[in-house]
Amino acid sequence: MPLSEQEQRLLEEMERSLYHNDVDFVSTAGVTRLRPDYRSVVVGVLLAVAGIGALIAGVALQQLWLGVLGFIIMFAGVLLAITPGKGVRGSTGGASAGRPGSGPRQRAGANQGFMDRLNERWDRRQDDQR
Repeated sequence: MPLSEQEQRLLEEMERSLYHNDVDFVSTAGVTRLRPDYRSVVVGVLLAVAGIGALIAGVALQQLWLGVLGFIIMFAGVLLAITPGKGVRGSTGGASAGRPGSGPRQRAGANQGFMDRLNERWDRRQDDQR
């Protein structure tokens, strides 16, 4: 069921507010517009099909090594096909330079774990409310 116009406007407003107010989350989530890498998808599918063929041949010929090799090839092909290609960064690269919180503190926070950053932000918000 599609969203009504009012719901779409509310959703867009919430997204803009999130991107504007929570720079840390946006940098953590990584706003990327991923383009599928068709070459790797095609090669991955071909490898998966070849792996299935080798797996079936290994079972039919009762050759364990061929079946295992077929499975490994099939698994690698599926991984290659579903791994996202190189993304095109959204407008967060140059536009975030003037935003508050995009300085050295944000770069230093990239080495922290996700939960550590969440806890740090929670502590800051709690301190601001007191």
